[in-house]
Amino acid sequence: MKNIVIFMTNHATLGETTEANGTYAAELTHAVAEFDKANFTYDLVSIAGGPAPLYGENDFDDDAHKRVLADPAFMAKIESTKKASDIQIDEYDAVFYPGGFGLLSDLATNDEVAALTAKLYDKGGIVGAVCHGPAGLLPVVLSSGDKLLSTKKVTGFTRDEEVAAETIDKVPLVLEDELRNSAKSFSKVDVWQEHIVIDGRLITGQNPASAHAVGKAMVTALT
Repeated sequence: MKNIVIFMTNHATLGETTEANGTYAAELTHAVAEFDKANFTYDLVSIAGGPAPLYGENDFDDDAHKRVLADPAFMAKIESTKKASDIQIDEYDAVFYPGGFGLLSDLATNDEVAALTAKLYDKGGIVGAVCHGPAGLLPVVLSSGDKLLSTKKVTGFTRDEEVAAETIDKVPLVLEDELRNSAKSFSKVDVWQEHIVIDGRLITGQNPASAHAVGKAMVTALT
């Protein structure tokens, strides 16, 4: 049985605005649905621990999304995430970063969680991220001293999608710009279309429509 650590944001607003935010629900539920189908276990973990803010729960009405949100065990984990400093990363086989604007304000610059991800990757683990989730990979530095992204092809939420969502002037960073500066290459498709990139043990997805595909690709990589 494989075990996955899912890193969640504690930041509950869109950047410095007062707009409710956090982790975008469907990018978490659609991946978790794939992990559940594979009988994988997972923990929800955040920098501070405790409740993790979700938003957009009603934006999708597919069966997988609704089933995960209706699972009492899942909701209990949302209400009581583990604190990053309390986990043993050697207990996990993969890391997953769901998206949502919240993590741009904490995980995108957090060295503690980045070090945990680096340790897991260094030991041969799988790393996945979707939408804004790849922002959590920006500070990841491997034991070689190289940044994880420096040799990797990636995707993530695009500048065009920020414009379409009318968030371009509210976000603390534009993820596409950061990934183009940090990664070996960045690819994208039209706004809101499914797109994932697999480069070795790193799997990234562009947007909410890509969360299922990232989850499936992680399951394949782990099995």
